[in-house]
Amino acid sequence: MSPDPMKGFRGVMAGALLIEAIVVALALLVVHRTGGGLASWKGVLVGGIVLGLILTCGLLRFSWAMYVVIALQVIMLVSFFAVPELGVLGLIFGLVWTYLFWLRRDVAKRMAEGRLPSQQDS
Repeated sequence: MSPDPMKGFRGVMAGALLIEAIVVALALLVVHRTGGGLASWKGVLVGGIVLGLILTCGLLRFSWAMYVVIALQVIMLVSFFAVPELGVLGLIFGLVWTYLFWLRRDVAKRMAEGRLPSQQDS
C-alpha cells in the first residue's frame, strides 16, 4: 500500500497555519503599543484569529476545513481597516495559501491520473 500524499500535504498546510499563527501573534505587540492594549477589541480580534489558526490545524483532515482557512484569510484582509498590519499579513498569507491550494489541486489531479512517483511501478 502506497503512502497517502494528501496526508503529507496536510502536514505542510498545518505547518503553514502554525507559522501564520506565530506571525499574527506578533501583531499583538503592535496592538498593545498602538491599538489601545490587548484588552481592546483590536486585541481580541488578533487573538481570535490566532486561536482560529491554531485550532484549524487539527481540522485539516476534514474537507470543509479549507473553507475555514479561506474565511480566516478573508477576515485578516478585511481587518486591514482596523489593524493595517494585520491586513498586510492577510495579503501575504493569502498569496501563500493561494499557492498551497494550487499545489493541492495539482497533487489531486496527479493522483487521479496515477502520475505520482509513489504510484509508479518499480
